[in-house]
Amino acid sequence: MTLDDPKMKPAPSELGGFHSALGYRQVSWEDGCAVIDLSLHADHLNLAGVVHGGVLSALLDIAMAQAGTYCPYPNRIRKAITLSMTITFTGQCSGGVIRVTGRKRAGGRRIYNCTGEVHDAAGNLLAISEGTFRTRTGSDQPEGVPV
Repeated sequence: MTLDDPKMKPAPSELGGFHSALGYRQVSWEDGCAVIDLSLHADHLNLAGVVHGGVLSALLDIAMAQAGTYCPYPNRIRKAITLSMTITFTGQCSGGVIRVTGRKRAGGRRIYNCTGEVHDAAGNLLAISEGTFRTRTGSDQPEGVPV
């Protein structure tokens, strides 16, 4: 699903809370894969002037959770909780746009595993991650729950 797709799910700003505070943009979302972009601003940087590891962690968590919760039905969504997540930071970036990709690798009806990567605009790898997620009640079915 791309931004031009009429079935696009709510924008992060419409979800409110932390999603809105991060300010990311949904690039694509399909079964097994989610891609989000973030234009880095001063609020996303640590005291050394590079993107904060917490920002990268949050974006990886979101993209990987989404990779296992795609919902093709308009005005509906599927939700998951993170059971475990590991991150390895491999590079630094202090500006521009970063892209985060989450991919579902395996799973059953409620529990699934994903990998994630963060790249800067030049394609440099900034972080890699693995996570295990559980779909929330009602989200284990493709039709999910109302937004």
